[in-house]
Amino acid sequence: MAKNRLTDLNDHLFAQLERLSEESLKGEKLTEEIRRAKSVADVAREIVSNGRLALDAQEMVREWCLKPGDLPEMLSLNGKKLL
Repeated sequence: MAKNRLTDLNDHLFAQLERLSEESLKGEKLTEEIRRAKSVADVAREIVSNGRLALDAQEMVREWCLKPGDLPEMLSLNGKKLL
């Protein structure tokens, strides 16, 4: 099974929310968890942005009837060119 899918990201975000919701979390431990949550949110935002780029590229391929190789290698899904 592949790791690091958007569903995994969703699970991580909800797990982070649960950690932040712990009423026993106070003081420095709470501050540390808040810092961690901000870092997780920043990374999540970049992952979602990257996914949006891939979807936009796929839309462009369809709209402009592009051929294989018309897009950079990095704009592929699961190692396959977007077509």
